[in-house]
Amino acid sequence: MPKGNRWLIKVPASSANLGPGFDSVGLALNLYLTLEVEKSEQWEFYSSNQELTELPNGEQHFIAQVALGVAKKYGKGLTPYRVKLESEIPLARGLGSSASAIVAGIELADLGLRLGLTKEDKLLLATEIEGHPDNVGASIYGGLVVGSYQPNEVEMLSFTDLPIEVAVAIPNETLLTKDSRDVLPDTFSRSEAIQASSTANLLVAALLGNNWDLAGKMMEQDRFHQPFRRPLIPFYQDVESTAKENGAFGVALSGAGPTVICFAEKGKGRKLVQALKQSFSEMTIKLLQIDFTGSVLEEYPLQRKKLV
Repeated sequence: MPKGNRWLIKVPASSANLGPGFDSVGLALNLYLTLEVEKSEQWEFYSSNQELTELPNGEQHFIAQVALGVAKKYGKGLTPYRVKLESEIPLARGLGSSASAIVAGIELADLGLRLGLTKEDKLLLATEIEGHPDNVGASIYGGLVVGSYQPNEVEMLSFTDLPIEVAVAIPNETLLTKDSRDVLPDTFSRSEAIQASSTANLLVAALLGNNWDLAGKMMEQDRFHQPFRRPLIPFYQDVESTAKENGAFGVALSGAGPTVICFAEKGKGRKLVQALKQSFSEMTIKLLQIDFTGSVLEEYPLQRKKLV
């Protein structure tokens, strides 16, 4: 990083699974984690977001830990940074907040060490940390991503031409991914695995073929995780019913929940959001678009606007 400059790292939110695409399908959304970074004598993170100020600071901050871990992997030392951190992504709500932080840490290490990482390099690093490629892949590539993770290898495709928009119903309550994973079965029979994987395959085909009714049907027929997690989300059925009555072609848990994500054809999202706001005033209801860009890094001179 040239002296006298600062950088902006911008990472989109993500929704994983979309029903049956468990740990392999993700969607980038236009809520963002942003970092304004400049070299410093010590690690420091600060924010106007109260939720973010309650996280560990300094070198113990999760993003710093990720960046330092990447540096160690490459046998290098990383200069500390002063980071202004802002986020539109609520924590522990199923919208990829941890994945966006992982991607931000990798971007920061790549910037500071001039590693020249490709998107594929970043994806493998992020997946090794996260354990699955859906959220991190969406945040890196943008669009709809479909990926598969094997040790030391991730394969992923990104699709950036989907004429859909989404509404999310975000409750005030959090749900940690670990807690929602604890309710999942350890094994599936062969027949159950065939049903579950064929449903996921058909979901992807329906989305790419713009067959919205079929895509929504496949979201409902997930066998991998939603039947076990829905009991943890008492409002799920009510949100689903209201959404489908007002233009949604499909409804799913966003990641591990508790956020519920509702899918509509382009142009039908506003009516959907209005109906959800009227019925669920205690929740945060947002109309979101797909982010087709993924994480970005921008440089601009420090003298234009000093960090405060």
